[in-house]
Amino acid sequence: MSLRRDRLTRPIFRWAKTAMPSISQTEEKAIDAGTVWWDGELFSGQPDWDKLLAMAPAKLSAEEQAFLDGPVTELCTMIDEWKIVWEDHDLSPEVWDFLKSRKFFGMIIPKAYGGLGFSNTAHSEVVRKVSSASVVAGVTVMVPNSLGPGELMMHFGTQAQRDHWLPRLADGREIPCFGLTSAQAGSDAAAMTDRGVVEYGEFEGERVLGIRLNFEKRYITLAPVATVMGLAFKLFDPENHLGRGPERGITVALIPTATPGVRHGERHIPGFTFFQNGPIHGKDVFIPLSWILGGEAQIGEGWTMLMTALAAGRGISLPSQSAAAAAMAARVTGAYARVRTQFNVPIGLFEGIQEPLAELAANAYQIDAARRLTVAALDEGHRPSVISAIMKSNATDLMRQSIERAMDIHGGKAIIDGPSNALSAQYRSVPIGITVEGANILTRNLMIFGQGAIRAHPYMLKEMRALADKDTERGLTDFDREFWGHVGHSTANLVRTWLFGWTGGLAAPAPRGAAFTSHWRQLSRYAATFSMAADLALLTLGGALKRREMISARLGDVLSELYLLGATLKRFESEGRPELDRPIVEYVMQRGFNRMGLAFAGVFANLPARWAAAAAKIVAFPLGIPMRPPADELVTEVAEILMRPSSQRDRLTPDLYLGEGRERHPIADLEHAFRLVTDAAPIAKRMREAKIRDRAAALAAGVVTAEEIAQLEAMDAAVLRVIEVDAFPMEEVSPIAAQHRRPPAEEPRAATGETRAEAAE
Repeated sequence: MSLRRDRLTRPIFRWAKTAMPSISQTEEKAIDAGTVWWDGELFSGQPDWDKLLAMAPAKLSAEEQAFLDGPVTELCTMIDEWKIVWEDHDLSPEVWDFLKSRKFFGMIIPKAYGGLGFSNTAHSEVVRKVSSASVVAGVTVMVPNSLGPGELMMHFGTQAQRDHWLPRLADGREIPCFGLTSAQAGSDAAAMTDRGVVEYGEFEGERVLGIRLNFEKRYITLAPVATVMGLAFKLFDPENHLGRGPERGITVALIPTATPGVRHGERHIPGFTFFQNGPIHGKDVFIPLSWILGGEAQIGEGWTMLMTALAAGRGISLPSQSAAAAAMAARVTGAYARVRTQFNVPIGLFEGIQEPLAELAANAYQIDAARRLTVAALDEGHRPSVISAIMKSNATDLMRQSIERAMDIHGGKAIIDGPSNALSAQYRSVPIGITVEGANILTRNLMIFGQGAIRAHPYMLKEMRALADKDTERGLTDFDREFWGHVGHSTANLVRTWLFGWTGGLAAPAPRGAAFTSHWRQLSRYAATFSMAADLALLTLGGALKRREMISARLGDVLSELYLLGATLKRFESEGRPELDRPIVEYVMQRGFNRMGLAFAGVFANLPARWAAAAAKIVAFPLGIPMRPPADELVTEVAEILMRPSSQRDRLTPDLYLGEGRERHPIADLEHAFRLVTDAAPIAKRMREAKIRDRAAALAAGVVTAEEIAQLEAMDAAVLRVIEVDAFPMEEVSPIAAQHRRPPAEEPRAATGETRAEAAE
């Protein structure tokens, strides 16, 4: 072994020191945050699918289910999103009081501290249902239970801090916010200019050692109404009071917003959505050292705290909101495509409409499958930072696609704002989810594969740490062990990739007794190919891979699809393999294989080492990279699922607020019209077969009964109510214009039908 180390490994060690990227302190802390879970299996190239299927599915306790059925549903009935956005610009005082009294802000806080002590699954389900009623309410519930003082305090706070703050956060006496982003520090938090200086000052009438803070934070959700904030800042100790040097790094403190020098209350307006969000400023704010989250022992550990919290939070909050939006878009658009007719035909029967409808159904199924798998992993104690990044980026992007397709199908109905528009609030909020908690561009290009290749690869992080070891001989010994283990791993994976590729996946493993065996085999084939391609990119590009973001992004796309598709097949198994869901699963899998094929093609087309790309294609895809999209017949079959009432449609879009308990609600109106249209379908079919369009003639001919004529008329009224768009008096819309307008001859009235919107177009 010493001969191998000295003769073979040493020159490789010297080369690797110059070729491999170094890890910055910030990157090191981000990498160490969270845990490796299923991402490690995928990077290995031989994931154990049986282990995935053996994992218990996400499940609510009886208490959690009762909360979802009771207080959550009651909250949804109290919310009027139109009034929130266009009139009040806030939740009503009654809703705020209800959120506090029912401990919505304390879902994740243990019962010992007065919280609800809910699981991650319950947290996700509550955010999902509330978000289906209101984006504003969803964000308001989400933030205190996600990246905020409560989450951080449970992991890092001192016992005294927990005893004081957690009960107050749980019952709503304190409203929290967290100040991270500043003008110079968005995605690059290390660039923040918010400073704290260790010095003596006066606190509660005594001279104590503390921190003098100056900060300018923005985009802070709940900041305008917060009573306590978690604050991230860079700490300096120029006089070395603490005895640890002048630069202490990113630190987090918990500060009441009433502290002298803190200024808040101004509001941002995020995409005309009107959840509470705004800047928070501090000038010469003096705090004692005891306000540091976790006490003095946690000085300089702020970045680790934030990354650890994000490792879980990114996998819950935004994916839950995205799941709600995607499911709602699928449900309402399928119903609208059935009740809305053009040329005397439901628009959902046009193939141009069926294509986006199929995407809506597939997105709803896949986002929720991955969400459930992720929260189940979190409930088992995993904190998978790479998987959470995959979820945040992909769930919000699929949600964006769903909302855009829903808008396309609704046409003029969706672009005219008013109380009868069920989509516009979701449409306006789309860019928010894409941007926050790690912008999707950053996450896709740098984090998913870039962080995963270091954190989840079986050897890469160990090799990099050996190369960075200041004890060169010890580093060489460690590198020798890890490098040759890596060589063995890569060789075995190369053979696997060749075997799976040249047999078209027939030789690849599938879990025992599972449905969709051929798809499991293809996932095994693609996982082996991904692992080979990752090693090839790292070998041929070395440290330059950091700068080749498009290659990194494509490899991240493959990794994401492997996770999302595995979650899709697991959901099918966990739900008892419902036969009616097979078309949706088939569509999702075919679409995913197509996307992975495109990503692999992009990687191999752009690797600078052309010999390596050519060799990889021959090994993995001897007959060419498969990129077949779902067949047209399958598209139609999946689209039709959304256009007929069924247990399958309900299973695809479960636990949404559909306007129950409200006198007038656009989704309740749509659901009512949808039922009437489908119930009346046999009557309409009889008239078509009799070639009679006039109802009176059909009645006279005995084709329909008088009761059926009344049924058709009720259907017409319900459909007309759905396709109506809102119109407002001029003085409501434009006070300035109203000053120059003559009094109308008659009272303005709402447009009946879509004709006014179409005329405006």
